[in-house]
This record gives sequence, C-alpha cells and structure tokens, in this order.
Amino acid sequence: MFLIVDDDLAIQTSLKLLLKRAGYSAQAVATPAEALAVVRAAPPRLVLMDMNFSLATTGADGLNLLREVKRLAPGVPVILITGWGSIELAVAGMKAGAAEFITKPWHNDVLLQTIATVLALHEAPAAPEPAGPAATRRQLDQQYQLADIVGDDPQLLHVLRQVGQVAATDAAVLIEGESGTGKELIAEAIHRNSHRARQPFVKVNLGGISSSLFESEMFGHRRGAFTDARADRVGRFELANGGTIFLDEIGELELASQVKLLRVLQDRTYEVLGDSKPRRLDIRVIAATNRNLAEMVQQGRFREDLFYRINLIAVRLPALRERPADIPLLARHFIAQLRASYQRPALKVSTAALHWLRAQPLPGNIRELKNLVERAVLVSGHDELGPEDFQANAQPLPARAPAPGELPPPGTMTLEELEAHMIRQSLSHYAGNISRVAKALGLSRGALYRRLEKFGIPFEA
Repeated sequence: MFLIVDDDLAIQTSLKLLLKRAGYSAQAVATPAEALAVVRAAPPRLVLMDMNFSLATTGADGLNLLREVKRLAPGVPVILITGWGSIELAVAGMKAGAAEFITKPWHNDVLLQTIATVLALHEAPAAPEPAGPAATRRQLDQQYQLADIVGDDPQLLHVLRQVGQVAATDAAVLIEGESGTGKELIAEAIHRNSHRARQPFVKVNLGGISSSLFESEMFGHRRGAFTDARADRVGRFELANGGTIFLDEIGELELASQVKLLRVLQDRTYEVLGDSKPRRLDIRVIAATNRNLAEMVQQGRFREDLFYRINLIAVRLPALRERPADIPLLARHFIAQLRASYQRPALKVSTAALHWLRAQPLPGNIRELKNLVERAVLVSGHDELGPEDFQANAQPLPARAPAPGELPPPGTMTLEELEAHMIRQSLSHYAGNISRVAKALGLSRGALYRRLEKFGIPFEA
C-alpha cells in the first residue's frame, strides 16, 4: 500500500487513479497528523508527499512531517512532490532522508519510472558475499557482463556488486574517482547489464563543451536557428533517447549550463534550438567526475540541486595504488591485448617486472599503466619484458590536475596541449565570444579558427 499525503483533493484523486492503473494500491490523506497515524498503524510501502500544508508555503510543515515519517519508519522510501520554484526545499528534503523528488506538474510516465526505481533500490535483496575473492569474482562474472574490467581486489568487487544491483533500475548514478580509474568502463557495464542494453549508449565529455555551445550540442538545432546553422543537427539527448547517456567530467560544466541540464533531467523534456515543440526523453543518466562535487557545492561552483539529481547512487572507484594486487593482472591483460594487436605471440612480462610495476605509485592509474606497458612493448623490442624495459620508458604523469589558473608542472604537458588548454579556458571565460577570445590570445579570428579546427575544439562561427 502506498500513502499519498496532499491537501489537494484533485491531486489525491489523480495520483490514486494513476497508481491504480499501474497496479499499485494507494491510500490518500490530507494532513500530516493523518499521515503519521497511518505510518504508526501500518508502515506503507512508499510515501508520496507534498511539501506544503499551510498558507505559508515555506515547506517547514512538510520537512517536519518527513523527519517524523523517517523516525517512525526509517526503511520506508519517501518521494517528495514540489513546485519547480521550491527545488531548494526539495534538496533540504533529500538531506532529511527523502529518496527522490519530482516537480509539479509531473509527467505520469516520469513519476511511474521514479517510483519503480525507488522501489527497486529499496527492496532489492543484498548480494551475498561468498568466501574468497576468486569465488566472488567468478560468481560476478557468471551473473553479470563485466568484460574488460580486470581485477579481484575487494574494493573493486564491491563496485562490481553495486554495478549489478543498480543496473536493473533506472537510478541516476554518479561515478567518482581519479582520472584513469576506468569510470567509462563502469558506466558501460551498468548500461550493458540494464534493460536498456540494446538501446544507445551515448558518451558526452562535458569538459569539452563551452556554455555557448551546450544547447546546440546537447539538444540539437534546426537549420537557421543561429548564424552558421546551415543544417539540422541531432543533439546528444536525442541520440541517447531510449538508452543511456554518460555525462563524463560533469564537474567541469559551467553554472549556466548546469541549470539547463537540471531542467532536462528533472522534466525529461527539452527543445531543439529553432523548434519550440517540446520533446520527451526516456533515458538513464550516468555521470562521472574526478572532482569532489560535494566540496564544489560548498564553494558555490556546482549546483546543489543538480548534485542531488545525479547522485541517487554514488559509486566510488578506488585508485590503482589502493588495489596494488590488481596491477600484475592488469599488466598481463594489456600484454595479451598487445600480443594480438602487434602479432607477437611470444610477448610476455617477467615476474620481476610485475613486482617492479606493483611498487610504482602510478598517479595516472590504469591509463598510465596501460601507456607504460605499450611504450615498453614498442620501444624495447624484447619478447620478455623485464624491469629495465619499463624503467627506461617510464614517463610519470602529474599526481593531480593543475588548479584553475595554475600552469602544469614542466614536462607534463606539450606546447600544443598547453595551447589547446589555454584556448578552451579562454572560450569558457568569454562565453564563446570568438572576437574577444582572439583578442585576448593575440590572434586574428582566422588564426584562432585554424587552431580550433586543429585541436578539434567545438565552436560557433
């Protein structure tokens, strides 16, 4: 039995009818006192709750009710129903223990999808933990498709169990971890093990999209929508419709674009530039970042409401130095790939080399290890790689990315990479204004355009 708490009779009736058609039974009450009486008597399976029950519309009564419900029945999931203008109130509700929030007016299919996701997350049985890492990994491989994810460290196995548990739902997932830890592979695994597996998986690097190009890239545009829009363009959301969209480097997204993204993720609707007809979306959202988004929220650099929208499930990938026992497994995996790619059947890595690799800090994580192995294969010419082959070709990556406005340490970035980095920063700073960017960089517009094409940086003419 679901519990609907709303003082509007029309909303009560609408929700009860919608839920009945979807196969759920529901009881509706109008006041916090009635709601608490129901929870005390028999905790419901789920609560759908409005946030305002008085003329003040501050939401204080709704927050108080939420806290009481969570105190009486902490295992009962609560979905908040609020107006778009009360998103901050909904965020406060999430902090107080709500499972999700939707905005009025809601779309019926979005609401039903949200309910199904919340129930799946709260009612899924915990995965068993067999004895021994080998047994656990073997069981996971039998149960899920985890191709190209190498390792049996307990921390990694915990992540893979999370992948299996959340894949069956449509829950938004935030994958956190340092650069090079394999966040994209985890996102692909979630999609591959979901009911959307046969639908598109669309990857978007948000760090490479300036605020001025965000709508065109993500929503698409019609011919003539703006200067140089010479043909229709299909946006990334439309390409992903029915499947999964992977929003990589979401911590790099500018605040202006964060608002636009939040609207789409909340309402599941968008408009193509030059076409005022709203379009509906049916997508699963997976985001990834190597930044501390909670810290960015505190600093005012990332919207708190967007953070809660994408962070229904958080998956943290361990750095490679936190799972050193997996380094030899990964090295052998890369050697096997290179053995086939370069047609060198005798290629292998010595035990001494594996011990040497395991002792390295590898700040660039799996990406750095893969590059190190491939360089050793290409440069050494030996069929059996020893420690000296890796030592001679080691090129350590910087332990951290430079802070905004800080130049990278010498030797960690080529001149061309530094030039491309500066152009991207300038485009972001001047909101895509080509004339101001060119002037700031001391270039003509033509010279800037040539560099934009050279580095593959998207721009509007």
